[in-house]
Amino acid sequence: MPTKSRFLRRLSEGVAAFARRLRRDDRGAIAIQFALLALPLSILLFGLLDVGRLSLQRRQMQDALDAATLMAARSTATSSADLDTTGDAAFLAEIAGMNLGLTASSSTFSAGTNNRVIGTATATLRPIIANLWQSGNFTVTASSEVVRASKNLEIALVLDITGSMGNGTRIADLKVAAADLVDVLVRDTQTPFYSKMALVPYSAGVNVGATYADAVRGPVPVKTITGAAWASGSARSITGITRANPAVVTASGHGLSTGDYVYITGVRGMTSVNDKIYRVTRSDPDKVSLNSTNTSSASNYTNGGTIQKCLTSTCQVVITTSTSHGFTTGDEIRFAGMSGLTSLNGTTRTITVLTNTTFDSSLTGPGSSTYSSGGTATCEESTVPGCEKIRFTNVDGYERVNSQSTCATERIGSQAYTDAAPSTAYVGSHYPTAGSSSSTVCPTATITPLSTDKTALKAQINGLTVGGATAGQIGLAWGWYMVAPNFGYLWPNASQRPAAYKARDLMKVVILMTDGGFNMTYCNSVVARNIGSGTNIGDDERINCDATNGSSFDQAAELCDSIKASANDITLYTVGFTVGNDQTARNFLTNCASSTDKAYFPATGSELKASFQAIAQEISNLRIAR
Repeated sequence: MPTKSRFLRRLSEGVAAFARRLRRDDRGAIAIQFALLALPLSILLFGLLDVGRLSLQRRQMQDALDAATLMAARSTATSSADLDTTGDAAFLAEIAGMNLGLTASSSTFSAGTNNRVIGTATATLRPIIANLWQSGNFTVTASSEVVRASKNLEIALVLDITGSMGNGTRIADLKVAAADLVDVLVRDTQTPFYSKMALVPYSAGVNVGATYADAVRGPVPVKTITGAAWASGSARSITGITRANPAVVTASGHGLSTGDYVYITGVRGMTSVNDKIYRVTRSDPDKVSLNSTNTSSASNYTNGGTIQKCLTSTCQVVITTSTSHGFTTGDEIRFAGMSGLTSLNGTTRTITVLTNTTFDSSLTGPGSSTYSSGGTATCEESTVPGCEKIRFTNVDGYERVNSQSTCATERIGSQAYTDAAPSTAYVGSHYPTAGSSSSTVCPTATITPLSTDKTALKAQINGLTVGGATAGQIGLAWGWYMVAPNFGYLWPNASQRPAAYKARDLMKVVILMTDGGFNMTYCNSVVARNIGSGTNIGDDERINCDATNGSSFDQAAELCDSIKASANDITLYTVGFTVGNDQTARNFLTNCASSTDKAYFPATGSELKASFQAIAQEISNLRIAR
């Protein structure tokens, strides 16, 4: 534009100088020439003003279109229709303050290939001089194209569905706000960048569902049986028993040793020794004495009978498993599928562990049928976590038995606050009190791995029901696990598996929502004795030991620090819904978030919705970075 201005100025100065020379020149020919040239030169001069004006306003319209296209590209819109709505509003706002003199201006914005946003604009300009030789207005056009910088997005939304969320309209408000969040963050167009969301509803625990329960907290032990017997070797024939104290039994080549337990049966005459267990002292290869057995007043031995070595002091059936069984003495084991020794099938028996592959079944051996093959031994009840039921002493001092749910609880040990794969360290099992009225109950809503299915995600949210106490530390842990690469092998579809930390063009986010204090902790996968206040869980429901990992808030704080570690590159948001003046909860949520401006404290349903919208907009802005 400066070059055109200098040109117009010089042209004007030249015309003026020429006119002055003409006035000084009295020659007639020159006067005639001036008369002939003056009009076209004037038209040319003022016509150039139209040209300059057109150039200026085209440039300003281009600036307005560039700004509007950039705004559309930085918005959350993905479809051409939404981009056009956003871009049109921005374009009109830009040109409104420019006083361009343009009329009939219009703009169009659309989604192009390779993550581009394309903007075009047209307008008309009424000329001042040029309309002397042409009819109509000038048409001014402009076009702009912006390549959207963007990232793949993996979000875990952790939602409090505890009993207190049933107060007033809290759960209804949450459903509306969470569904809106899904609509904004999970894009309809998943190329060239994807956006996925996982859902983690939590209360007393996190329900991982039957599909994943065994993989994350360990399967209930079911062991393959390879052997079942009560005696060692074959029975030896008895040829004599003395009437003495102790009695001496003669059985050629008996193969017994001092201290062995034996079973005697089938003796004639001295029948008082039949069907009993004895401990023996070896005399020689053919004789043993029956310790503490006085037969002085018994009938004389006449003939017959056998003596056989027992595997245990009780001569009960010993089960052998193909691999280490992992059972403990006192466990209740259920038997099934055995051939031969069918009397064990369908029964549950208290066992005594002998070795890592053998245990006493408590079934009397003598008189039972002979095992031939097959069978399984399943841990039905134990005093330690892992079996179908757990037997424990409650705070009142009474023994009770709870059954395992499909929920997961706290991971203990060295991996308690890491995202190590469950194959490395299982998370905790869950043994709630029976009955839906209990605050220990496992929520019915299950986790949803990373998904792009907005309809399914919103249906899951809409179906949430409330109940139970608040194990916020478990919900937070599972929010992390849903975007943790180490947990990816659990999910059946590749699209559900999180990408590696710090992958190119990737953003991972965890959003934790709660309506109050965390108060649920565990010992041996049962509600701990020293849980927090406000749970309404009685002494009869709690195990008589303190929480293994400490308080809920302490555990959650440890998890917050681990999640925010720079190696993970996770952005953590917290939302404290109606927490009011609960300063413990407010301090925790503020410190847990990636920064203080990422902690929200809505007091009403409308504020909750606004908080989720603000989080969605910030994530979108971070995702579409310029």
